[in-house]
Amino acid sequence: MDQSWEELFQAAKAVQKGRSISKYVEAGGVAAAIRAKSGKIYTGVCIDTCSTLGICAERNAIFHMITEGEQEIDQVLAIMPDGRTGAPCGACRELMVQLMPDSYQEIRIMLDITKGKVVTLGELTPAWWI
Repeated sequence: MDQSWEELFQAAKAVQKGRSISKYVEAGGVAAAIRAKSGKIYTGVCIDTCSTLGICAERNAIFHMITEGEQEIDQVLAIMPDGRTGAPCGACRELMVQLMPDSYQEIRIMLDITKGKVVTLGELTPAWWI
């Protein structure tokens, strides 16, 4: 497997610290790492609230990337609470498509790191707004 995926996995694992923030908020059960086209890695964790005001780890990482002045995504990796990697939800996919409408199909997503299964966002989201 490409070493870049191992770097993303380790970056996400380093911030994955599932914890209760208050009786209404939990954070860190899911962690994500995004590699921008520049090569820089951005991380984020999920923040779950009782009133749907939370945010997914992938979008949190993307917002971190945007805050730092970048907007082009190359790779996405998310670690679930059980340690497996998985696909971004529909809201995360939608944000990535809207950020890169002309090239979102090229964003690579790690589905299963144990099997080295990588797909593109274009494969997961083949017909956006058609």
